[in-house]
Amino acid sequence: MIDDPILKRDWHVVAWSRDLIEGQLLPARLLGEDVVLWRLGEQVMAWQDLCVHRGTRLSIGRIENEQVICPYHGWTYDESGQCVRIPAHPEQTPPAKARVERYHAREAYGAVWVCPGDPVQDVPPFPEWHDSTFRVVPCGPYAFRASGPRALENFLDVAHFPFVHEGLLGDQGHTEIEDYNVITDERGVTAEDIRVWQPDPDGTGQGALVSYNYHVYRPLTAHFEKSAQGPRFAMLFNVTPVEPLQSVGWMWVAMNYGHHLPESDISGFQDRVVAQDIPIVESQRPERLPLDLQSELHLRSDRTAIAYRRWLNTLGLSFGTA
Repeated sequence: MIDDPILKRDWHVVAWSRDLIEGQLLPARLLGEDVVLWRLGEQVMAWQDLCVHRGTRLSIGRIENEQVICPYHGWTYDESGQCVRIPAHPEQTPPAKARVERYHAREAYGAVWVCPGDPVQDVPPFPEWHDSTFRVVPCGPYAFRASGPRALENFLDVAHFPFVHEGLLGDQGHTEIEDYNVITDERGVTAEDIRVWQPDPDGTGQGALVSYNYHVYRPLTAHFEKSAQGPRFAMLFNVTPVEPLQSVGWMWVAMNYGHHLPESDISGFQDRVVAQDIPIVESQRPERLPLDLQSELHLRSDRTAIAYRRWLNTLGLSFGTA
């Protein structure tokens, strides 16, 4: 596994809960490591996807009697990851070191989250999930051939809306970004009251002047809420660091209005928006996000990105940064 101490102790989405079916093994990838997911009653299990005998992927094996069986030589592992049976030597007690590496795993917001190391805190907050007035729609996953920090910073940037998302999130007749405030503290980075005109901010076709409030909770997790004369729209975004230049984005859209809209319309709108973002993010150079503020030009409208880069530098994040 790629050894970034910041990300190894954080939580990352690796699958939607709906895709993890009882009795089946589900492969995933995180920080350069293959991971296998499976259910054991109410628990979610996340292991290194590797049989310790000959390195075969356990995810192509099977579950039997609440144990995982390797497809190559039938080595059988119990819920602790310990090998309990070697079919070629049924009389032999497997050695203690014949054990699969386990990772922390839990479910939240309809997704499976994995922390490879010892987590320093819980999964990021998502207040709208617990608010019954909001409807939450999962969107993605979205594959980026780009570093995780590049993908996350794009999520925080509103100045690109009139050019990358013209007719949806922006209008080239309204490109100015008014001044706004950014605060960095123990909770992360917060940017408040970023105002922008949007022709179709949520897929309903109703243009509005909206105000964004961003919250960067973790190096690769951010949230925003925006309002336009009453209705509230929010989104949680988590970027899974698959490889240094390969990432997967997971989104949750929360709306306290438009409950009549089909879920497919809401997720389809986000699919369209992200499809416009992906080629832009993948084209950026250097491919890793530069934390040296002298390496690129910055303006007042880039305050959120500047604060984000400074914060990552303070944390000591090395993965996906330059």
